[in-house]
Amino acid sequence: MATAADAPVLTLTPAAVAHVRRTLANEGLDGHGLRISVVTGGCSGNEYAMDFAPAPREGDTVYEFGEVKVFVDAGSHGKLSGTVLDYVDSLSGGGLRFKNPNATHHCGCGTSFATD
Repeated sequence: MATAADAPVLTLTPAAVAHVRRTLANEGLDGHGLRISVVTGGCSGNEYAMDFAPAPREGDTVYEFGEVKVFVDAGSHGKLSGTVLDYVDSLSGGGLRFKNPNATHHCGCGTSFATD
């Protein structure tokens, strides 16, 4: 496990941090972190995977945004570099949203992306 000393590969907005913190509290997962990775799948070849984990895995980099820890595996760094994770509160499609400058194409439903 590495702790990030330099700028993180991704950034969480204050709204995303508040949402993750609220969700962790509601689920009784105090001390857990948010694992974010890019996995093969979807129409465009890559999709985001997120889950809560009690600790980082071997090889993860740990980023801290206030009280929220984010675990990113080494294989996802290049595809997440410069990404912003935001939380949108909306009646039609609210939730966490990735803004990834590396994505060159998105599928029609918006859940997968390509980086060519």
